[in-house]
Amino acid sequence: MNILKNYAFTLILLCGILTGGLCGIFFGEATAVVKPVGDVFLNLMFVLIVPLVLLSVSSSIYNMRKSNMVGKVIGNIIFVFMLTAITGAIVAYVFTLIYNPLGGISKSDLMASLPGQSIKQLSSAEVFVNLFTVSDFHLLFTKSNLLPLIIFSTFLGLATSYSKEKGKVIAGFLNSGASVIMKMMGIIMKAAPLGLGCYFADTVGRLGGQVLNGYMHVFILYLILTAIAFFGLNSIYVLLAGGKKGFLAFWKNILTPSLTAVATSSSAACIPVNIEASKKMGIPDIIAETVIPLGTNIHKDGSVMAGVLKIIFLLTIFGQELTTSSNIFMIIGVALLVGAVMGAIPSGGMTGELLICSVFGFSPQLAGALLIISAIVDIPATLLNSTGNVVCAMLVTRLTEGKDWFKKKIIPI
Repeated sequence: MNILKNYAFTLILLCGILTGGLCGIFFGEATAVVKPVGDVFLNLMFVLIVPLVLLSVSSSIYNMRKSNMVGKVIGNIIFVFMLTAITGAIVAYVFTLIYNPLGGISKSDLMASLPGQSIKQLSSAEVFVNLFTVSDFHLLFTKSNLLPLIIFSTFLGLATSYSKEKGKVIAGFLNSGASVIMKMMGIIMKAAPLGLGCYFADTVGRLGGQVLNGYMHVFILYLILTAIAFFGLNSIYVLLAGGKKGFLAFWKNILTPSLTAVATSSSAACIPVNIEASKKMGIPDIIAETVIPLGTNIHKDGSVMAGVLKIIFLLTIFGQELTTSSNIFMIIGVALLVGAVMGAIPSGGMTGELLICSVFGFSPQLAGALLIISAIVDIPATLLNSTGNVVCAMLVTRLTEGKDWFKKKIIPI
């Protein structure tokens, strides 16, 4: 009875998503009729993303700075993000060398698949500026500019801390506001089985035709990589972070975040459930509320692995060598950068694709072909991107609080 009570919401959510997926398979594009229901649910969540990021990151930075944890935690976050991203890139590169599913795709087939649209080519300087900053204050408050918002929130938290007594009013607002926003997210999530089921039905209905085209082998390879990363690499990471009990706590609480990621294809939409799951695993609030929003934008192992496939796609089509030392370095390095610049919302932008074309000297028109790969692997990539942030939160906690951190938490396994 207790098991049913503990997993009631997860089971209902799973039923909603599975029902939506089956409807998408059987009814195809006709499932677009329920898309507005899913869009309403996602819009309700998306309007809270900006205040959630602003308040949670600012309050977490303030609380860490107050307890002299900022330097250590931020250093550990950067280290963990780089470690897991590089590992994912290397795994993807090695498996693509073992089985390169793109070798049979001819250049003419590739060009025939390009969408008929013009693409504005951005200079490296424009990419850099647009990645980290916006030109006006009001532009911060949109989910399309979450990384600049996170940077702003970090400075706000630091400035509030350095203001000491004069900053107490702002600090109280940040902490109280973060709690209120999380409660609002909890209320909205009660509609998740219906909202996500409808959204997933439309997603499957539209994606099915694309998966059946010439990129099927890319999709299969990426599913294999997803299984290796999700079950294999994540298990290794959480064992290192929390031992056997940490391993059990992770896999007990990761199902709902995983289902949310699969259903929404949006890392941003997973921020609330990831934070909640992290806290259930015993991760301190200030670490969970910093790592999760920050990782949503700059830590995307799934996007990194997809970036490797995209780069090798173009290099294979145009007959370039994949195993030279310079190309190995460039493939992995650019894939890491692509993972950082990819948007956190479904079908967001072409910056990553344009960046690949620019760095390797290909026509920007080829970004359309890479966008097809993005669409095909969007769901499993989001799963890795989103749940990987929870894994990183555990690793950061291990590095910050020591090897016995999990024993300090009272968590029913």
